Amino acid sequence: MRKKTLCLALAILLLVLGLGCQKKAKAPADGTYTVAITLTGGTGKAKIASPVQLVVKDGQMSAILVWSSSNYDYMKVNGVRYDAVIEEGHSTFTVPVASLEEPLPVVADTVAMSTPHEIEYTITFDPATLAAETK
Repeated sequence: MRKKTLCLALAILLLVLGLGCQKKAKAPADGTYTVAITLTGGTGKAKIASPVQLVVKDGQMSAILVWSSSNYDYMKVNGVRYDAVIEEGHSTFTVPVASLEEPLPVVADTVAMSTPHEIEYTITFDPATLAAETK
């Protein structure tokens, strides 16, 4: 019995230590960047202009997403709703990005159909293309 308890305690300790060793993705230095993305999901008709602008402020990343259509009225990222700004005939959103190394699942609501529809998409960043914007 004592051996089982010791093994269980050791397994829990190793699990806790292993979780603490995982590297957290680090944001680039504060500034404005571009990064290429790919968009999957939906019917394949809608697009997001790539590369996107990535703004880093106080270590927090935000992507500015410009859709090929003005028919998207809101997006949800991690359950939080972000309303569109319509610029030059495109729905534009500024959304938080936790990591450039992980795909970003989003939901975008389109009003292009007879009734609004929420559509699931995945945005994948290509960290190898990250480049500081020059003024």
